[in-house]
Amino acid sequence: MASPEPRKLIQQRHAMALKFTTAHIEDSLSLFRYYKKLGEGAMAQVTDEELFVALDPEMNSIALIVKHMAGNLRSRWTDFLTSDGEKPDRNRDSEFEEPPATRAALMGMWEAGWSCLFAALEPLSESDAGRTVRIRGEAHSVVQAINRQLCHYAYHVGQIVFLAKHLQSAQWKSLSVPRGQSGHFNQKVASGQASQR
Repeated sequence: MASPEPRKLIQQRHAMALKFTTAHIEDSLSLFRYYKKLGEGAMAQVTDEELFVALDPEMNSIALIVKHMAGNLRSRWTDFLTSDGEKPDRNRDSEFEEPPATRAALMGMWEAGWSCLFAALEPLSESDAGRTVRIRGEAHSVVQAINRQLCHYAYHVGQIVFLAKHLQSAQWKSLSVPRGQSGHFNQKVASGQASQR
C-alpha cells in the first residue's frame, strides 16, 4: 500500500485560497474578494422577486443593500488617493430608495462598484499604507480607510446572507461550514483539501 501523500503535495494539488502573508493590502484584497463572492453566493440562491423583499418597513431588501454598497464603493474608491472618499455627487439617502428593477441591472451596479475598489487597491504597494486619504474631510491612513471599508462591506454582506438564508429557509445551501459538519471541514483544511477562505 502506498504511503499517504505528503501534506505539501496535497496542498499543491488543491488550490489553496488562504495564502500566508504579512502584507496588509494583499490580504485585504483577498478578504474583499471573499466577501464579494459570499454576497454573490447568497444572491444566487434567491429568486428575482426575493431580491426586493423587505422583512418589515424598517429593513432594507437585498436590492437596497446592494444599491447602497455600490454607491459607497464608487464614492470611496474612485480617485482613492487624490479625492475625498465622500464624493460631492453622492446622494447616500437615495441609495435606500428605488433599487434597479431587475437582477441584471442590480448585478451590473454591484460589479461596477467592486470594479472601483479593485482598480484602486490592486496597483497599491505596502509603501502606500501610510499615505493619507480623506473621508468626509477626516484624515485616514490608507490602512485605516481599507479597514473601515472592509468592516462596512462585511457588515452588509452579512445582512445579504441573513436575508437570503431567511427567504430560502430549508432550501438554503450553506456558504461556509454546514451545520453539523465542523469536524469534517477541519479535517479537510488540515489535509489541504479545503481552505478557510
